[in-house]
Amino acid sequence: MGAELLRFRTDSSRLLGGPRPGYGTLQRNTEPSCMEVTGYRSQPWRAALCHACCVLSAGLLLLLFHWRPSLRVRAMCKPCALGRADWVIIRDRFGQRFTARVQTEMLGEGSLEHHPGARLEDRKSSIAVGVADEEESRDTIRLHQEERNVLRYYLFEGLRYVWMERQQAYCRVSALDEGWTCAELHLCRAGLGQQDHSSRRKIYGPNLIEVPVKSYAKLLVEEVLNPFYIFQVLSIVLWVCDAYYYYAACIFLISTISLGLSLYETRKQSTTLRNMARMSISIRVHRADGEEAMVSSAELVPGDCISLPLDGVLVPCDAALLTGECMVNESMLTGESVPVLKTPLPNGGGAAGTIYSPKEHQRHTLFCGTHIIQARSYVGQEVLAVVTRTGFCTAKGDLISSILYPKPVTFKFYKDAVKFVLFLAVLAFIGTLYSMLIMVKNQVPVGQIIIRALDLITVIVPPALPAAMTVGSIYAQNRLKKRGIFCISPPRINLCGKIRLVCFDKTGTLTEEGLDVWGVISLEDGRFMPIIHEPRRLPSGPMLHALATCHSITLLQGQPVGDPVDLKMVESTGWRLEMAEEDEGELPGLQCFGTKVLAMMNPPPEEEQPPDRKHRSPVAILRRFPFSSSLQRMSVLTKHPGDDACWLYIKGAPEVVASLCSTETVPADFSQVLRHYTADGFRVLALACRPLSAVRSFEDALQLTRDAAESSLTFLGFLVMKNVLKLESAPVITLLRNAGVRPVMVTGDNMLTAVNVARSCCMVGPNERVVFVTASPPGRDQPASVKFIPAELSQGEKQPEDAQQWDGRLHLAMNGKSFAVLQEHFADLLPKILVRATVFARMSPEQKTQLVCSLQELDYCVGMCGDGANDCGALKAADVGISLSEAEASVASPFTSCRANIECVPTVIREGRCSLVTSFGVFKYMALYSLVQFVSVLLLYTINTNLSDFQFLFFDLIITTTVAVLMGRTGPARELGVRRPQGALISVPVLGSLLLQTALLITVQVLSYFITVSQSWYVPLNSTVTAPQNLPNYENTVLFCISGFQYLILAVAMSKGYPFREPLYTNVLFLVVLMLLFGLLIWLTLYPLGFPKTLLKLQGIDDLNFKLLLLGIATLNFFAAFVLETALDYGLLGCLRKLRRKKASSKLFKRLEKDLSQQPSWPPLNEPLFATPRMSIAVR
Repeated sequence: MGAELLRFRTDSSRLLGGPRPGYGTLQRNTEPSCMEVTGYRSQPWRAALCHACCVLSAGLLLLLFHWRPSLRVRAMCKPCALGRADWVIIRDRFGQRFTARVQTEMLGEGSLEHHPGARLEDRKSSIAVGVADEEESRDTIRLHQEERNVLRYYLFEGLRYVWMERQQAYCRVSALDEGWTCAELHLCRAGLGQQDHSSRRKIYGPNLIEVPVKSYAKLLVEEVLNPFYIFQVLSIVLWVCDAYYYYAACIFLISTISLGLSLYETRKQSTTLRNMARMSISIRVHRADGEEAMVSSAELVPGDCISLPLDGVLVPCDAALLTGECMVNESMLTGESVPVLKTPLPNGGGAAGTIYSPKEHQRHTLFCGTHIIQARSYVGQEVLAVVTRTGFCTAKGDLISSILYPKPVTFKFYKDAVKFVLFLAVLAFIGTLYSMLIMVKNQVPVGQIIIRALDLITVIVPPALPAAMTVGSIYAQNRLKKRGIFCISPPRINLCGKIRLVCFDKTGTLTEEGLDVWGVISLEDGRFMPIIHEPRRLPSGPMLHALATCHSITLLQGQPVGDPVDLKMVESTGWRLEMAEEDEGELPGLQCFGTKVLAMMNPPPEEEQPPDRKHRSPVAILRRFPFSSSLQRMSVLTKHPGDDACWLYIKGAPEVVASLCSTETVPADFSQVLRHYTADGFRVLALACRPLSAVRSFEDALQLTRDAAESSLTFLGFLVMKNVLKLESAPVITLLRNAGVRPVMVTGDNMLTAVNVARSCCMVGPNERVVFVTASPPGRDQPASVKFIPAELSQGEKQPEDAQQWDGRLHLAMNGKSFAVLQEHFADLLPKILVRATVFARMSPEQKTQLVCSLQELDYCVGMCGDGANDCGALKAADVGISLSEAEASVASPFTSCRANIECVPTVIREGRCSLVTSFGVFKYMALYSLVQFVSVLLLYTINTNLSDFQFLFFDLIITTTVAVLMGRTGPARELGVRRPQGALISVPVLGSLLLQTALLITVQVLSYFITVSQSWYVPLNSTVTAPQNLPNYENTVLFCISGFQYLILAVAMSKGYPFREPLYTNVLFLVVLMLLFGLLIWLTLYPLGFPKTLLKLQGIDDLNFKLLLLGIATLNFFAAFVLETALDYGLLGCLRKLRRKKASSKLFKRLEKDLSQQPSWPPLNEPLFATPRMSIAVR
C-alpha cells in the first residue's frame, strides 16, 4: 500500500511538441503509466459568455457540459501554471478525463519540516517556510510569497493532492510521510503537540473513508440527463405529437419503473459500501506534553501515537507497531483467515536507519480495517503504535477505492456495439431523407413531415438496446450465484468467454491448504541422517529446539493460533506454548532465565515422551523476526535455563537459509537431497541456528538487528512436509487444456515442488518436457545471461539419447529471480518465454501481479484463481479474477467462489461463453427488429400510411421485449469445447448474418406488398390523408402480419444453442411464449375477430387462400432464415475468407506461437545467452 509520489515534468514541450502553459505530467513511481494534470484559472468574462450561450441554446450547451465536464472547464477558464490554478483537468492512465476544483485552506502555525518525534525547539514555526535547503531530505509544502499561510489542494477519487512548490506538482498527501526511518517513527512515542496536530489535521483532512451517497433527487437528475433517457423523453414527446398516446404512455410507464428500480439499487449499493467503509471509534492518543486523551479516530493524523487496548480493537488507520505484539485478523484485506502476528518495528543498530515501508515492514504494520484480536505488551508497558496513513491513503481506503473507481472494462464487443448503433443512426438519416422526399411528393403538411421523419430515428435506433444486451449477463450472474459463485462486476462475465489463459496459485488452490509433517532430516558429523518421521523422537538439541521455538504462534483465549505450517510443526514435537496473560504477571518458572521473555515452550509431559527421550528443560522466546515473503524466512531469539548466551533459530526456504550458513556446515549433497524430496512434491524448509554470546537479556535482544543476527549460521537440516493435491485439480486442468485454455502455475514454493505438482495435476503431461529457465544478473565482468536447462539434467539424470520420446509441447519453468532478470535485461526474449512458460516458482506477490500484466501485454485474456493474501494484487490486475475466499477482500475480485476448489473456473468460462453468445444473439435480434420495423414503416410511408398506435405497442412490448428478455434464459452447454465465441461485432460472420437476414426480410415484405396489390379484391387506401386517418387498410394489415412473423422467426434464428449454449428446447418458458405468440399471429392472420381486430385496426380479408399464402410466405421465411444461420455456423463465410490472402493475427501471442512453431530448435538448450545493450535499454 506504499505511497505513490507524483513527479512533475516542467518541460511540457516534449509531450506536446510546443510550449503550452499549465500542462504537466504526474508520473507514478510504481507504474509505467502516468497521470496528466493541466491547470486552469477562472476567467469571469468566459464564464459569463458560457452562461449566455447556455440560455441561447435552450440548455443544450449545459447538457454538453454535464456530459463532458472537461469542456466546461476549458470553456470557462484559461490554461495557467499549476501553482496558480483554480481548476485542474486530470487524464488518468486509462485515458479518462476528470475535473477537480482546487481548494484552499488557511493554516495556523505548525511544521512538517521534521519528523513528528523531533524536539519542539528543532521545529520551524510555520508550514509556509519556503523551499528547504538542498541537504534537507524531507519534502515540504511551499506556498506563494503572497499566500504564505494558505494550503492549496484538490480531491480526486477520495485522495487529497497538495501543492508542493519544490516538486512543482500536486502530490498525494501521503508523499509527505515518505522517507521516515524506523528510528524516527520510534521517536513519535512522545506524541504530537496540539499545534502540530492542528496543522496536520488541516493538511491531511479527517481520517474518514467517505463513500458518497447521493440523494434520490440528485440521482434522478443525473439519470434523466443520461443520453439514453434524453432520447427516451424526446421519443415520447414525438409520439404524443404524432397521436400515439397509448404507446407513449406505456413506454413512459415502463421507463419510470425501470428508472425507479435503477435509482433504488444504485443508492442501496452506495449505502452498503458506505456502511462497510465507515469507521469511527474512540482511541487513546499520547500528546507531546505527556498528557493522554481519548479522541475520535476521525481526528487522527500521521504522527499521532496511539495506545491499543489489550482486548483488541478495529484498527482505524494504518499504523506502525512500536511496542508489544498484536494478533491480527487481516481477512478483510487479504482473504487469509489465519490470524497474523505483528511484532514491533525494528529499533536499534542498522535497522534504525532503514526507510520505513508498509510493504517491506508489513509484519510490523497494523492496516486500517483489520481487527486486532489480542494485544500483548511487554511486561509493564503499553502497546503503542504510530499513525502512518489515514483516510483513502490507508490499505482499506485503497480497497474501497478499487470498488468505487474500478479499472474500466475494455472489451471490443462494447466498442463495436457503439459503432453499430452509429451505423444504424446513419441508416436512419438516409431513410429520413427518403421519407421526406416521398411525403413532399405526396404533399403532406410540413409539420407532419418533420414528425414522421424524426419518428424513423426512434424506429431504427432501439432505445431498449443497452438494457437488452445486459440480459445475458444478468441470467449468468444468477446461475453462478446458485452455484456458490458471486460476481460483483457483471460486465466481466462476457470477458470470461474470451479467456485463453488462467494463472493458478498452488497452495490452497491446486493443493490442500494444510500441510502435514512428513519427517525431519537432521545432520550428524556434517552428513544427512535418515529421515525421522516423528520429530518428538529427536534427541534434545538444536534441531528439536528449532522445531519447537521457530514459529509465530500465540495463544488466543488459551488456544494456539498462527500459521498452519507452524501449528503442524510444533504439534509434531509435542512441545507446548505458554504465555503470561496481562493480569497474571510473569510466567511461572521465569526466574530460571534471569530476564523477561515473550513466551516459553515447555516439553511434553514425561508420560507423552518416548521412553528413550526425556526432555525436561523449557526454552524461552525473547524475540521474533517474523516471516517476510521478500526474505523467505523467519527467526527467533531464544534462551535456555542456566545459559548466559542466547540462541538464534531460523526457518525458511532452503536456498535462502543455506546462503546464510557457514559453508563448512552445509553438506556437500545438500542440493541432491533437497532435489530428491522437492521432485516428489514435498514442501521442504531448512533450519539453522547460531549462538549469540553478546545477547544476554530481553533488552539486548530488542537492540539486535536482523541482518546482524541472521549470518554465519550453522545448518541443522530439513523439515519435510506433505502437501496433498485436491481431488478436483487434475480433472479441471485436463478439461481446460482440452478446451484450449492454457493453465499456468504461479507459486511462492520451491521450483521442483511446483513442477511435481504441475505434473500431478496434468498441467504438464507425462510425455511433455520441462526446461528450466535460469537467468543471472550482470556480474563484474559479464552481462546478464540466461540459460535453458532440461529438467532431467538439472536433477542429475542423463539426457535421453532419443529426443523423440517427448511427444508433447515443451514447458518452460522459472523462479522469481530469473523472472526479474528477464524483465530487466531480456525484454525482447521475455515474450517468447512467456508464451511457453507453465511454472513460475518462488514468485513474490508483486511478481505475480507483474506476470499477469506481462501476459496481458501479449494480448492474452487472463484469468487468475487464488485464495490468499499473496494473490490479491494479481486478482485485481487480471481480466477475470476468481477468489476462493469468502472474506471481504474478495470484493476487490470480480468473482468469489464459496467452494475452495478450482471447479469454479470452467463453470465461469462456460457461463462467460454462454453470456457472450447471448449478448451477440440479443444484439443481432434487436438490430434486425429495428430493421424489420424500419422497412415496414418506409414501405407504408411510401404509400402515405403507417402502423397504428397499438400495432407499435404489440410489436415493441408483447413480442420484442418478451422475446429479448427470455432469449437469455438458455443455460450454458455442459461441455467446454475448443471453439471460442466471436468477440467482435464488426466481423465477417456477424455483419454477414445481419446483411443476409436484412436482404431476406426486405425481399419478403416487398414480395408480400406486391402480391397484395395484385389481388382482384384489393382496394387502394385513401392517400389524401395520413395515418391513423386512413387505417385500417390492406397494405397495413398484410405488412403487420408478415413483420409480426418475422420478429418471431428472427428470435428462433438468433437463439442458436450449439456449441456454447444448451438447445433451444431446454429454455421451456421461452419455447412456450414463442408457441403462444406464433398461435396468436396465426389467429390474427386467419380470423381477426372482435375487439383485437378493432384495437389493432386490422382490415378484414375474406380470401382464405390469400391468408394461407401469407402463412406459406412466413413459413418459407422461417426456413430460409434458419438455413442462413446454420450455413454461417458451418463456415460459409469462413470458406470465402480462405479465398483471401491470410493476414497476420492481431494477437501478439498468436504471432509468437506461429514463429516458435517454425523454430523447432528453440530454445537453445544448455547454451547461455547474454544480454545485449538493446535488450536492456528496451525496458528503461
